[in-house]
Amino acid sequence: MPDYLDDLRLAHVLADAADAGTMARFKALDLKVETKPDMTPVSEADKAAEELIRGQLQRARPRDAILGEEYGVEGTGPRRWVIDPIDGTKNYVRGVPVWATLISLMEAGETGFQPVVGVVSAPALGRRWWAAKGHGAYSGRSLSAATRLRVSQVSKLSDASFAYSSLGGWEERGRLNGFLDLTRAVWRTRAYGDFWPYMMVAEGAIDMCAEPELSLWDMAATAIVVTEAGGTFTGLDGRPGPHSGNAAASNGLLHDELLDHLNQRY
Repeated sequence: MPDYLDDLRLAHVLADAADAGTMARFKALDLKVETKPDMTPVSEADKAAEELIRGQLQRARPRDAILGEEYGVEGTGPRRWVIDPIDGTKNYVRGVPVWATLISLMEAGETGFQPVVGVVSAPALGRRWWAAKGHGAYSGRSLSAATRLRVSQVSKLSDASFAYSSLGGWEERGRLNGFLDLTRAVWRTRAYGDFWPYMMVAEGAIDMCAEPELSLWDMAATAIVVTEAGGTFTGLDGRPGPHSGNAAASNGLLHDELLDHLNQRY
C-alpha cells in the first residue's frame, strides 16, 4: 500500500503558502467580496489562495487532477486534489478567526474516490490538523512537532457533546424534529460550524457533529482526519466518506444513534 507521506509533506507546503496569503488579507479594510450565483460570498483571498495552490500542484504533481471550490475541475486520472481555499468565508470576511484552508488528495478505488491525505490549516487560530491513510491523524505546528489524535470513548448520548452549524438547514430539509430530539438527548450542544467541529471530534474534545448540506471540498480533508483518529464519518444516509452531500461524524460509538435521530421525519 502506498504510504502517501510525500503527498502529505506536499500538502503541508501548500498549506504554508496558502496561510501566508490568507493571513495577509485577513481583516484587510480593502478586502473585495463578491456574491456567487449560489448566493454565498467569495473574497479575493479565496480566489488567490486557490490559484496559488493550483499553481504549485501543477508544477509538483502535473499528472494529478484538481477540484477546487472556486475554479472547478481540471484534469483527469486516478488521483485528484480537492481544495477549499477558505472554509468559513463568512467568518473570514467578518474578522472571525474560525476559518481554514482544506487540502485533500483523493484516490480512485473499488468504492470510488476516497481521501488518502488531508490537511486542515486554521492559521488565525494557530492550529493545523492532518492525516494520511494508514498513518493516523495529528495536530501541531509541523510534521516533526505533532500530537496524535484520538476520538473520545463516550458511549452514552446523555454524556455526549454534539456540535452543529445552524438550525435553518435542518428545518429546510424536514429534519428539524429529529435534530431537536437529539439536542435534548445529549449532555451539551454548541454551534461551532464549518471545519472546526470535525477536528474537535478527531481530538476527542466533542463526540459528534453533523451538517445537512455540504460539498465535497468541505468534507474530503475533514473526513480522513476523523477516520484516521478512530472515528466514523458518513453521510446522513450512512454511506462512508464525503460523498453524500451532507455529513455526520462521531467517535463511532454513538454513530448509529446520531443517524437514527437525524433521519427522523415527522
